[in-house]
Formats: sequence, C-alpha cells, structure tokens
Amino acid sequence: MLLFKNILCVAILSIFSGLTAFADEVPRPVGDIILRLSGEITNTNTDDGRLELDLAMLQEMPVTTFKTNTIWLEKAVEFTGVNLKEILDYAGASGTLIHAITLNDYKVDIPAGMGDVDAPMVAYHIDGEIMSVREKGPLWVVYPYDQDAKYRTEVIYSRSIWQLDRLTSVQ
Repeated sequence: MLLFKNILCVAILSIFSGLTAFADEVPRPVGDIILRLSGEITNTNTDDGRLELDLAMLQEMPVTTFKTNTIWLEKAVEFTGVNLKEILDYAGASGTLIHAITLNDYKVDIPAGMGDVDAPMVAYHIDGEIMSVREKGPLWVVYPYDQDAKYRTEVIYSRSIWQLDRLTSVQ
C-alpha cells in the first residue's frame, strides 16, 4: 500500500510540474490585456486554458503594414498590426472557424483557413498611432481593401470588426 501511495504521489507531482513548466513557455502579459484567445488552442498562459496578450506581446510578433482606403474612414490610412494567421499560429489554434468578438460582444465568424500573407490583419496602429476604443481600437480586423477586389465584398466588410478583444477557435 505504501508503494502505491508513493507511486501516486510521484505521478501527481509529475503532472503538476509538467503543467508549471509549460505555463512558463508562454509568457504572461505585463501590460493591459487587449486580446484573449480561447477554444481549440494549445498555447496558453492562464490557469483556465486561455491565451492573454498585451500590446507589447502583439508587437513582438511579425509586423504587417499596409495603406488602404476603407468604407468607414474618409481617407486612406496606414494600418500596422499582426496577420491573424500569425496570432492563431502563436496560440496553436486548431479550429476551423474563428469567432471574433468585440468589447460590446458583437461577433463575426472568420474561417480559420481564410488567412493568407496579406489578410486579415489585426491592426493596433492607424497612421502610427495606437487606436483608442473611441477610435475603433484597441484592435481592428482589417484587409488591404485597395489591393484586390476580393477584399471589397460584403462578406469581407462584415468581418472587418473594430474594438476586437477576443478570438475563439472552434471546430
């Protein structure tokens, strides 16, 4: 019986030490959290299986920049941010659909395989400035609308949500 208890204790400690080691692999945000990822993801940094990112963590990812007109602004602006595919890869997302959700709980669905090298981008700057909530921030899903007619459709416009704060990867 004592041998069984010792084996059980070693097994439990191994499990918890493995979880702690994994949690150290993905850093926790230091600044204000501006994006939360959940669902079908493998890389997490919270005890409840989510990935939380602050602006600095997003800025450490490969940067994407393009200038484009939108139907919501009066002039062409330069967007800077991270390609959605990069964020999903960082999270280890395996779902086929992404629920993109805003601060006021508005939700759109983006097919996970939709991302390419150009779009969509999760923008955190407009013309080099951080976006406030009042100015469609902190994050805005945008496409290079001027680059190709495929980015000027009602479906794409409907996926171009601002005040993004959550992404959920689902099957």
